[in-house]
This record gives sequence, C-alpha cells and structure tokens, in this order.
Amino acid sequence: MKPLAERMRPHTLDDYVGQEHLVGQEGIIRRMVETGNVQSMILWGPPGVGKTTLARLIASLTDRPFYTLSAVEAGVKQVREIIEQAKKTTLWQQQTPILFIDEIHRFSKSQQDALLKAVEEGVIILFGATTENPSFEVIPPLLSRAQVYVLEPLGKKELEKILERALAQDEVLKQRKIQVEQSDELFLQSGGDARKLLNIIEMIVELSSQDPIIINNESVRKVLLNRTLRYDKKGDWHYDIISAFIKSIRGSDPDAAIYWLARMLESGEDIRFIARRLIISAAEDIGLANPNALLLAQATFDAVDKVGMPEARIILAETTIYLATSPKSNTAYKAINKAIETVRQTGELAVPLHLRNAPTKLMKELGYGGQYKYPHDFPGHFTQQQYLPDELQNLQFYTPAQNQQENKILDRLVHWWKKRWNKNS
Repeated sequence: MKPLAERMRPHTLDDYVGQEHLVGQEGIIRRMVETGNVQSMILWGPPGVGKTTLARLIASLTDRPFYTLSAVEAGVKQVREIIEQAKKTTLWQQQTPILFIDEIHRFSKSQQDALLKAVEEGVIILFGATTENPSFEVIPPLLSRAQVYVLEPLGKKELEKILERALAQDEVLKQRKIQVEQSDELFLQSGGDARKLLNIIEMIVELSSQDPIIINNESVRKVLLNRTLRYDKKGDWHYDIISAFIKSIRGSDPDAAIYWLARMLESGEDIRFIARRLIISAAEDIGLANPNALLLAQATFDAVDKVGMPEARIILAETTIYLATSPKSNTAYKAINKAIETVRQTGELAVPLHLRNAPTKLMKELGYGGQYKYPHDFPGHFTQQQYLPDELQNLQFYTPAQNQQENKILDRLVHWWKKRWNKNS
C-alpha cells in the first residue's frame, strides 16, 4: 500500500494546500495552468511543501508528457536519453514535454550543460526542485532560462487543513476511529512539512491496535521517541541536524559541533552545503569579534570544492573547531537588521546635500557636494560631519560588543566622535 503522504497528493489546484502566492486566484502558476503557457521553472523551498506535487499538477492539468529524473541517481546518459524521448514525443504531440528533476542542486555542471541546449531549443520545459539556493547550485545560463519560484513552509492553518482532509478523505484512516485531542506538538514536530505531518499521523495509527486512536501531544512525542534516529538529507532531519550544528558553533561547544559535522558527513551530505553554512556562521555569530573567521570560512569553501572527500572532512573539522572556539559577536547582524527596519519605517529619506555628487554645473550651483569635508585633508584622516539623513543623524545602528577586537573599535569611535559614542552605550 502507498504511504499516506502519497495517497493524499492533490489532483487539482483547489485541493493543493499552501503557496497561495503561486496557486491562489491571482497566482502566477494558476494563470500559467489556465492559459496553458507553461515556462521553465525552479521550485525552491524546504522539504514537504509540495514542489513535486505542484510539478505533477501542472503537467496533468495542461496535458503535457511528464518525465522525471532524480539528480541523485541520474547521470548525463540518462539526461540525454530523456531528451531524445522528448524529441520523438514532440513529433506527434503539440504540447512540449515537461522534464522534472528532483534535487537539481545535486546535478553537476556537465549534467546541467546537457540540459541547456534542449531547454534553449524548446525540446523540453524544465522543472527543477531544490532545497538549496539555486543561485549557488544552478549554472547561470540555465538559471537565466527558468523562473525561480520560492515555496514557503506551511503554516498552522495549512497543516490543520491537511490533517482534516486526511482524516476525512483517506480510505485507510476512515476505517479507524481517530480523535484529535491536541495538535500543538504534531504541528511543531512537522515544522511546516506536510509529508512529515502525514508520516507522524501514519505512525500513530500503525502503532495503535485499538480504537479510538488518540492524537495528542503525548502520542506524538511517544512515536517520535521510539522512532529510529536517522539523518535524511532529502527530508525530515536535514534542517534539524544543520540547526544543531550551527547552534553548537554559536554556543562555543567544539565537541558537539564536531559530532553534528560527523553526522552530516556520514550521511553523505553535500560538503559545499556545510561549507556555506560555515561562512554564514562566521559572519553572523563570530563577526567582528574575530574578522579572520570569515576569511577562513571562505577559504574552506574553496578548499573543499577543490579537494573533495574524504580529505575535505579535515578542512571542515578544522574550521568548525576554529569557529566554535572563537569569541562571538553578532553586532554586524544586529546592525544591518536595525538599519533595514529603519529604512522600511522611514522610506527614502533625502541624501544630505554635502554628500551628493555634483557632475554638472547646475548641481554645483544647487549646492550639491559644496560643504563636503574630504577626511584625508584633516589630521588623522578624520573630521566630524553628518553622514546620515537629517531625520536620522543621531541614530546608532552599530553597538560594539564586549570583546578584544570590538573594544579597540569602540576606542577609535570614541576618539573620533566624542559625545556621539561612549563606552557606556
């Protein structure tokens, strides 16, 4: 028998739950289906949000041949075979076939190159599904010929709808008496993943020999506790493990960080995925407390990409330990977030006249750049002047943390700006 998640795949856009920005009444994909004008696309989002389902629905509703490949299993040979089949199909059928590639981020450059000509010539319409940022993983020529659509994790309302539909419509579940007393833990453990939600429900039902079957917080915790611990790089635990890895680095625990690194490496996780997360951690969590961390993380990405496994494990381990044992600061992270929030609240404030460029005579006559003080003309290459818009001139976005590096930064700021900065702020 098919798993519950497979049995509950929707057959119409109205049955599809979530992604209203794409499939709602004004959604681009709904309009695409209604007009039949289907374009190549990359569906980017976390597991269990309906990427594969959406691709199948589009093909079915537009009556197009649908070919599918898994990037984990297929090679260049399989890609070319599918393209040849598609060419033969278009000889006797008007509709251009859709080629769906699951986990397209795992395709090598040569595999993606093999697709490019077929997409350019209109032999196939490419649908790619990925949990990774396609700008990192899909070659630019291919990416430029496909629209990227971002799929969001499902919220509580969407998960409730899926739960209700499964209990009401699935032929297997309808044969059992099921009572939902609590759903908080169920939705929490699902993490916005419909497949995970349905898998938990199915496990509870399979482990219950008597009716009524009670779904509550305790029953959810019980089945998950008894479940065999695993790391599925395609599904449920992918984001849990990388979260534990990053939080261990942030918490300055090198032993825990190395353990989670080992878990990922043993599972066959993409080493570039891990290296990218190290770059993010170096900027977000170590930051200005140790600026060399970002340089090392970037060098790590380049090194593991060139060296590959198994030696890349040593490079990743070295950087993981370095980041975990480095002093921590998130001041840059907090500063840019505060600045972006200010921009959103205040809009496009005018640039002070003295900071504006004056390439024409008229601009100079209007005072553009007229009162600007060139810092290099002053002792110490510094002079006080206003750089923020008038409305924000006293606002402070960056607050140095208490660590050796940023204490030095604070000393310089106090020396330069006097009253504007003080060591008690």
